Amino acid sequence: MTMTQDTSGPRPVPTLEMVAALAGVSRATVSRVVNDSPSVDPELAQSVKRAILALDYTPNRAARSLATRRANTVTLIVPESTSKVFADPFFASVVQGIALYLTDTDYTLNMVISSESKPEKTRGFLLGGNVDGVLVVSHHSGDHSWTHLSGSLPMVFAGRPLVGGGESYYVEADNEQAAYSATRLLTDAGRKHVATIAGPQDMPPGLDRLAGWRTAVREAGLGEGLTEIGDFTLASGARAMHRLLDRGKPIDAVFAGNDQMAAGAYTAIQGRGLSIPEDIAVVGFDDDSFATSVTPALTTVHHPIIELGRKMAEILVNLIEGKPAERVTRMPTSLVVRDSA
Repeated sequence: MTMTQDTSGPRPVPTLEMVAALAGVSRATVSRVVNDSPSVDPELAQSVKRAILALDYTPNRAARSLATRRANTVTLIVPESTSKVFADPFFASVVQGIALYLTDTDYTLNMVISSESKPEKTRGFLLGGNVDGVLVVSHHSGDHSWTHLSGSLPMVFAGRPLVGGGESYYVEADNEQAAYSATRLLTDAGRKHVATIAGPQDMPPGLDRLAGWRTAVREAGLGEGLTEIGDFTLASGARAMHRLLDRGKPIDAVFAGNDQMAAGAYTAIQGRGLSIPEDIAVVGFDDDSFATSVTPALTTVHHPIIELGRKMAEILVNLIEGKPAERVTRMPTSLVVRDSA
């Protein structure tokens, strides 16, 4: 009887040792190349990389995590309801920016949509060795647990924390100055009764954009102006605009704290038979998809949201890896003048 060896079985999984043998280098050299060490001679590094490609070798992430004490994962926390997160283009743009930066790193991104009503589960996950750092977006003054975690994990916020944020790292637009400029556009155009639909007053953007509007109307000699508060949603903008109109006081312009609320104001204004901008001019904030989906197209503040997310991720990775990082970063904004003002 003739016996032959069966070669149809699965191919052996490539190992670090196999890469080293093919490249003609030591196992330690391969490890340094895999971990992007700058100490390897460039020609040797190229030989190792060719061997990795030839063998289709994939580094053992579990082993690397044990060696570096890193999970190679960062978590984005959004303490909002799921319905709000998926309805607001702001969050999608932030995630896009974060993902764009992390593409060229070893880190993967996961996302936790969580309110402060049951923070224990989220805190346990974050402190259980599952992640290397945390990004927090859309936090409120009552979201204390995320701020307190900054002593245990590298953490970067979108906007300054309102509680215990003295040493926090954060990235934000200059919301107050941008809102001031947007309101001055209205007052400089001769509008005399400029109201505002402000965002939540337990969030930095809501507070700062209201402050910018208030400074501009006072400087223009328009008194205190009319104010209503929304929650950055379309429906809240419509409700707030109806409340403003129901006061029976003159209004010839509105600055809304974001484009969603501005779009909501459109429905109230136009539903009352009034025209934009002839009767009431409207200016928003963000320059997202809502700004160009309404008629007339919305004049607004361009907020570089994708770049904000990218910058947050860059700072967090630097903190994780012990590199220098800016504690406070303010993103530039600009006015985009369209047809509503």
